Amino acid sequence: MSGKTVNSAILLLVIGNAMALVSDVFIKLLEPGAPIFQFAFVRCMLTLVLLLPLARKIDRTNLFAGIKVHAIRAHVHLVGLLCMIVALSNLPLATANAVFYAAPILVMVFSVFIFREVLSPLNVFAVFSGFAGIIVILRPVEFNWAAVAALGSAITLAINAVMVRKLPKTQTTVHKLFLNYLLVIPASGLLALWEWQQGASWDPAILFTAAASAFFILGYNIAVLLAYHQVDANQVTSAEYTGLIWAVLIGWIGFNEVPDLWFAVGSVMIIVPLIMVGMRSRQRSHRVLRAQPLNG
Repeated sequence: MSGKTVNSAILLLVIGNAMALVSDVFIKLLEPGAPIFQFAFVRCMLTLVLLLPLARKIDRTNLFAGIKVHAIRAHVHLVGLLCMIVALSNLPLATANAVFYAAPILVMVFSVFIFREVLSPLNVFAVFSGFAGIIVILRPVEFNWAAVAALGSAITLAINAVMVRKLPKTQTTVHKLFLNYLLVIPASGLLALWEWQQGASWDPAILFTAAASAFFILGYNIAVLLAYHQVDANQVTSAEYTGLIWAVLIGWIGFNEVPDLWFAVGSVMIIVPLIMVGMRSRQRSHRVLRAQPLNG
């Protein structure tokens, strides 16, 4: 595999994570007290519309294969989206995103209990360092419902990542995304209706905000799909953490949010061990490839 291909994949991930941050910015721009259930419903609907040009990637003959797992993942995703909205609306952009990076750590923990995986000493260090980093960033004196929501979003991201293994192997990423958003429409629609009945009037501005957020988060998903299609995930996954750099820059320039020393220390405690885990995985992959005999 050429270095040019790897660099191309890294560039895609950097751009993709920037698009994810732009999506977060549009969520953060929601007015205080905005109807979040309406926003979630509209964003899910618009994401489905944006996926239609990619419909050829969907296996319509086996559209609902693995429906039970898809349904669970879809509703976990909805909970995560609502938690994300609360977190981004009340926490600095960089702080919320730093907590979101607890997801890869939680994936390792969940894999131990669900798939009986054994963690290496480095993985164990990454888990403890990551959780300690989250405590450093949030600090008990500042722990509030927004912080709980950020952690809730990270938990849902981890659950969905782990459950991917339970999905049919032949389904494309587009197929999985399509079912994820399709199956969540009834629940998100009922929540939006309940919110409207409680007196939350329809805000036309939500349509633009939800459309922009849906467009950029879909761009992130496509960039990740293209990047991991070119190379093995363990070769470039560390590029995903550039999202935190984007969060700091956009938060600083757009929202005048200047990270403090606690944030810097906590972020290092979360990100550096994860990068080390990725580098160790990459080294192992290279050793395996070198050990394989050449054909012929």
